[in-house]
Amino acid sequence: MAKPEKHIFVCAHARPEDHPKGSCAARGAQPIRDVFADTFEERGLWGRLKLTQTSCLGVCEQGPVVLVYPEGVMYAKVQPSDVATIIDQHLLGGEPVESLKIDKELWD
Repeated sequence: MAKPEKHIFVCAHARPEDHPKGSCAARGAQPIRDVFADTFEERGLWGRLKLTQTSCLGVCEQGPVVLVYPEGVMYAKVQPSDVATIIDQHLLGGEPVESLKIDKELWD
């Protein structure tokens, strides 16, 4: 396998519904992962980009979160409708989506 240009991690960690921190899974991580995967397939991006579903990335209250490497950019409260913007602007265009980036106090 060739090294991908970007590696996208979608947190899908699940906790019990009554847990005080909540979880990315409870906040809708699976549809986000699915939209990334479907879009990669439709646009022939597999190989150029890699997608991994992860466990906890440590900022549960900001979920669902998406982490992009090699830049180390983390996006917070991502919705399925945000995925196209992340793909077009950041993954393909090289410019992180400032409006979706997690607060600097949490990830810098």
